[in-house]
Amino acid sequence: MVIGSEPGSGSSDSAGGWSVARGLLVKTLVMIGGALLLKRLTKSTTRWDHARLVSRSLSGEKFSKDQAARDPDHYFNIRMVTCPAAEMVDGSNVLYFEQAFWRTPQKPFRQRFYMVKPCPKELKCDVELSSYAIRDAEEYKNFCDRSKDQRPLPEEVIGDIAEHLTTIHLKRCERGKRCLYEGSTPPDSFPNLWNGAAYCTLELAIHKNNEIHAWDRGFDGDGNQVWGPKEGPYEFKPAPASSTNDMFSSLNFPIQQSMEKRIEGSFVLQE
Repeated sequence: MVIGSEPGSGSSDSAGGWSVARGLLVKTLVMIGGALLLKRLTKSTTRWDHARLVSRSLSGEKFSKDQAARDPDHYFNIRMVTCPAAEMVDGSNVLYFEQAFWRTPQKPFRQRFYMVKPCPKELKCDVELSSYAIRDAEEYKNFCDRSKDQRPLPEEVIGDIAEHLTTIHLKRCERGKRCLYEGSTPPDSFPNLWNGAAYCTLELAIHKNNEIHAWDRGFDGDGNQVWGPKEGPYEFKPAPASSTNDMFSSLNFPIQQSMEKRIEGSFVLQE
């Protein structure tokens, strides 16, 4: 027998060593798991994520019904409908947009194509939203209400994109504001000859739950407003989901609720 040793001490040392090793292994796994979870929670939003969220927020059937009920002297109940129409080679989303009085949805008074893509890297904004005239607007009336086989094909849509009308550069709203994105036309605005106007301006804000605030106004050469509301933007709220589920079931945009929460917070914008 070796002096100083005790019966069973070899197995005891082995058990103690394994216990320490197991503890270290558990701590390592916890640290790795925590790091992965932290990375997932702090995952930054890309430039294309912003563009997709704006496209999704604009899409759907919306009404200014509540605003018209509050202030019928200055606002009408207008139906606004937007839906995906095509995708450009560079990934930009092309949306079809129309507005009509709610009683006569089959007779839109405004029709446009929207092109949504990330802002150019040299500009301090998140999403570039451009509007274009439609080459044969009559052919596109109630585009979003039709089944897919009754709509012009995506390649036809791209071919029918006519002259450029306006461009808005949208930025994420500052913390504490109700909106997600907001933007306006540049100071020099865009030409517009309707109802005696010389140019037009547009201010746009995208809120949570797909609510859109849009303020279109026309001005003459002396800066006098000749069309559009003077009191503030139109407020378009989504129609009940039951009335739009079928119409927009083909939307190819991801669910946005988690993204909205990330946009409300502070995160790094990746290039």
